[in-house]
Amino acid sequence: MPEIYYSKAVNEALDEELARDPNVILIGEDIGLYGGAFGATKGLFEKYGAERLWETPISENSFTGIGVGAAMLGLRPVVEIMFMDFVALALDQIMNSAGKLHYMYGGQVNVPMVIRTPGGAKGGYGPSHSQTLTNLLVGVPGIKVVAPSSPAQAKGLLKSAIRDENPVVVVENKRLYPKKGEVPSGDWTLPLGKAVVAREGDSLTIAAYSSMTPVCLAVAEAFAKNAGIEIEVVDLVSLQPLDTETLFASVRKTGRLVVAEEACLTGGVAAEVAALVAEHCMDSLEAPIARVGAKDMPIPSALQLEQAVLVQPQDVVAAVKRVLEY
Repeated sequence: MPEIYYSKAVNEALDEELARDPNVILIGEDIGLYGGAFGATKGLFEKYGAERLWETPISENSFTGIGVGAAMLGLRPVVEIMFMDFVALALDQIMNSAGKLHYMYGGQVNVPMVIRTPGGAKGGYGPSHSQTLTNLLVGVPGIKVVAPSSPAQAKGLLKSAIRDENPVVVVENKRLYPKKGEVPSGDWTLPLGKAVVAREGDSLTIAAYSSMTPVCLAVAEAFAKNAGIEIEVVDLVSLQPLDTETLFASVRKTGRLVVAEEACLTGGVAAEVAALVAEHCMDSLEAPIARVGAKDMPIPSALQLEQAVLVQPQDVVAAVKRVLEY
């Protein structure tokens, strides 16, 4: 399989779906000739034109609403919110329109739209361009949320999201855009709502997603090499709905759990995962659950301060050691 960049995988998914289905349209800021802030739509405007790529003003709530209406009328819009921080500006349309209209109209309409948004910190972008706001989305009824951690997932999940009959938020990660990985060619998709056991082990489970998955895989490999401890890494992939079957099976096998995410520790996905495991797998746990997340503060612009706020590999190592030693 060819190795391509995460950003190129997103671009390929959009290209293939635009070619496959004339109802697919792209909506967002600078997605045309500029090719998107992170290059995800590069070359698509020249290929498909202004009828398929709708350039918008800087008004997230407005163009997300346009996407909702277009979806209700039979199109399959892919809305790009340039930075995940600005999801906050579109929450009214996401929460009160996209997620509810199918139910409010008794199933007579669907809202098959995708919202793509780059989350996470990337070296000095500062407080308003660096957040991972998955905690704002996973509790919204009526929408699905996925967070690809590899180029293959970025392509396969986005294609599936575009074909889904429900609104789906695809949370990409800015630090993953320049990462390379193998991606199957052809019309290849991945199922929504499924976690992946990224590495098998029997000593402890680490549950992670997005940018934290490769970090946790590296930590697991280091423990195996240096201490002979085999850690299982579950890539959650789907944050809403969560694949609890895969998660619970892993915890019941290992008896220990560490949950890691780039988002702030309080009220995040890790908290929900920990609560679910405590509720359903208490008899299998041999130690308290540990959570690892960013400090509860805005992401600083200064690089050294940004690193101090974000989760570092040594933080995951410390949590693993704490759980193993209990």
